[in-house]
Amino acid sequence: MSRGFSIKTRKKELEKCSTIDFDLIVIGGGITGAGIALDAVTRGFKTLLLEKSDFASGTSSKSTKLIHGGLRYLKQFEIGLVRESGRERAIVHNLAPHLVHPEKMLLPIVKHGSFSQFTASLAVSVYDYLAGVSRVERKEIFNKEEALKLELLLDKDTLKAAIRYSEYRTDDARLSFELIRKARELGCHVFNYCKLDQLSYKEGIVNGVEAIDMTDGARFKFKSKYVVSAAGPWVDGIRNNDHSLKGKQLRLTKGVHIVFRHEDLPLKQAIYFDDFKGRMLFAIPRWGVSYVGTTDTDYAGNLDRVVCGENDLQYLIEATNNMFDGIELKASDVISSWAGLRPLISEPGKKASEVSRKDEIFESDSGLISIAGGKLTGYRKMAKRVLDLLRDKDRRLPQSNCITDTVKLSSVPFKDYREVNNMKQQIQSEFPELVQGPVMASYMVDNYGIHAGTILESARHLLTKHKDPDQALMQAELHSALEDEACYRPEDFFIRRTGMLYFAPERLLKHFDFILDEYARFFSWDSVSIEKFKSEALQLLKDSLVT
Repeated sequence: MSRGFSIKTRKKELEKCSTIDFDLIVIGGGITGAGIALDAVTRGFKTLLLEKSDFASGTSSKSTKLIHGGLRYLKQFEIGLVRESGRERAIVHNLAPHLVHPEKMLLPIVKHGSFSQFTASLAVSVYDYLAGVSRVERKEIFNKEEALKLELLLDKDTLKAAIRYSEYRTDDARLSFELIRKARELGCHVFNYCKLDQLSYKEGIVNGVEAIDMTDGARFKFKSKYVVSAAGPWVDGIRNNDHSLKGKQLRLTKGVHIVFRHEDLPLKQAIYFDDFKGRMLFAIPRWGVSYVGTTDTDYAGNLDRVVCGENDLQYLIEATNNMFDGIELKASDVISSWAGLRPLISEPGKKASEVSRKDEIFESDSGLISIAGGKLTGYRKMAKRVLDLLRDKDRRLPQSNCITDTVKLSSVPFKDYREVNNMKQQIQSEFPELVQGPVMASYMVDNYGIHAGTILESARHLLTKHKDPDQALMQAELHSALEDEACYRPEDFFIRRTGMLYFAPERLLKHFDFILDEYARFFSWDSVSIEKFKSEALQLLKDSLVT
């Protein structure tokens, strides 16, 4: 059954919104903007969210894809940040158990490493305490022999011991999208590909925005009591247009991740490891591949095209080869990559990796409110701070408290994580021709939750049209994305609805032409549009190091 969230059918809703006096307009459809929109609508705010590209197309689809407390921030004495992030992990897991998965992280203690066994054990103990980790989930300490049984790839010559602790893994783009969809379900108006052109003012005070529908160039004016900019790396640009860019500003740092076939980096579990240059990296197995990241370097380039550079690539490969025994990875072994920007608050004199991950709210004289900094894990608390500020400063607004810690993110939510795992087993037995093995089962349920069953039923009906069962499944996934998930450009499907570009590039390449043909039919593209979108998609593949 269609859930009716398509680019093709939104024109009337855009026109309707131009007649509404909103309480709040949110600029930015990443995790922060999505969290603000959901918090606002659940408190009773009349809310509109605008995103210039696709939802989560910036920073919020380019993270390490962990809901974690940030163990390394203890080194910088970010106690409050670690406590808040750590405690939020369990809340978000409960809100979306199919998207936020328990992940045991192994921290090897190695000769000449950043941590001794004592300092690592102390740090993880503090981490567990701050995060409120249950007793049964707290750290475990392993000697060298025990650690090698957990992960055979660890270097026998340098390994001394290991500590295992609890984290959570997610799909950042899908999590952002589920927040968006839930906000929309509860009454928020949300639009991707609707770009802020300029703020509008009355007597020097922001009272709305002028925006452009990027699908056809139509212009709209929207009115609102308040405008919040949650535009990530673009926050300072909006502040500059508001003539309020003064005081603290953003410092953008680039984070890169690279992906290998599992047979080239056959990790048994997630590893948090030392680069021997003062930084820590993650190596994480997922859906039949292993990915490594992240870098942390200052960035001053094109905000709309951030890619993995040669230095980024070589650094991550060298660090990985140094940590794991018998691993001799080369650039040609990289099957894909992603690179994103962290919109941090500038702190002069600090290295990129030392800058605080705390969020900060800026209020301009015009009434524009901007928020930047922060971590994926803290999206809910960031939203709460913004909405509490608005509520407290204006009695005309709804005076409700935050309830997003209880709002399940799926229309038909799982009760708990056991139900998630049960469904993975169930679809393997019910759809053996389409779901061949646990990797595909995890992909379907992790991405689509209970709706995975609906997509698989659609694919089964399409089997008569396709010799290849996977092409039938691809068509069912794509039509769900186009009809129910507001996809517009092919990259929306490649990256943010499926993660294929990063985690299954061979599957994407196999069906590449078919996907573009289906897009062309759905949107009735002419030959010029077909060539335009095909060229953009091919450039995307090139940027992601897919060969």
